[in-house]
Amino acid sequence: MTSSQSQGTALVTGASSGIGAIYAERLAARGFDLLLVARDEQRLEAAASQLRTEYGVQVEVLKADLTQKDDVLQIEQRLRSDSSISLLLNNAGVASDGLLANADMEQLEKLIQLNVTTVTRLASAAAASFAKAGRGSIINIASVVALFPERFNATYSASKAYVLSLTQSLNAELDGTGVKVQAVLPGVTRTEIWERSGIDASQIPAEMVMDAGEMVDAALSGLDQGELITIPSLPNASEWDDFVKARLVMAPNLSKSTAAARYK
Repeated sequence: MTSSQSQGTALVTGASSGIGAIYAERLAARGFDLLLVARDEQRLEAAASQLRTEYGVQVEVLKADLTQKDDVLQIEQRLRSDSSISLLLNNAGVASDGLLANADMEQLEKLIQLNVTTVTRLASAAAASFAKAGRGSIINIASVVALFPERFNATYSASKAYVLSLTQSLNAELDGTGVKVQAVLPGVTRTEIWERSGIDASQIPAEMVMDAGEMVDAALSGLDQGELITIPSLPNASEWDDFVKARLVMAPNLSKSTAAARYK
């Protein structure tokens, strides 16, 4: 489906609104053809029509519920078989409200399916296809709660910590293949996710809430700069570097044949 001057096709999950819809527009502006994936086919078709007209790119719409395995397998197979796809944006996700002890476990299973299992399956398929081609980008949308889990509920925070860890490990696995990997860790972003999860975002201080467009522009700038981890609101990259260094300081002592003296 790739047009003659395209950079390839970007597959965007959760593309019908919010962060995914803005990524789709920004990627179209960069010359990517698009494969837009979400449940709301009507909104996808409306967005596709506008993007074709405004940017002259090819846009395909694929309705899929990524909490359903059959739909995930369809997208996974497309990633493995369509050599035109050169970028995967693993954006589809859901939040939840409330304590783990009081949670609706059926709802949490769907959260884990979407935020963890689906992300993993699609990243795996993209990694295989892109590494074979020697090019491509995998962008996984995580969250700053991966670094500060005490500030949000247990399951959502854990799911985003998984995405961060997956991205770091995948980057090491793909070293030397020509494939770029990035995790984006937004703070609170102005999207529909809060309303859908039953959270009143109006109670969050305005200075903590970023417009989705500004978040996406910062994330793409981070991708251009070759960042593995992009935290759009973090003023100094050195703070993340210091965080990584502190973790690596422990590395030589994380697996030893004897317990530390303080436990004896």
